Amino acid sequence: MAMSEKIKILLIKKGMTAVQLAELLDTKPQNLYNKFKRDNFSEKELMDIANALEVKYEGNFYLKDGEKI
Repeated sequence: MAMSEKIKILLIKKGMTAVQLAELLDTKPQNLYNKFKRDNFSEKELMDIANALEVKYEGNFYLKDGEKI
């Protein structure tokens, strides 16, 4: 599942719109919509989104043996 889709699901669960999220992130809605369209979020942006939505975000790699990096 694309990160944009995950964020949109979070917005639905939080009862928020992308415009409200943009306000919380102190960015223009058009900038956020462009990020959604390209599915292009940096690690810092994902952390900022998590903080704005009051959820936990973990960016991890998992090896085949289950080891998390």
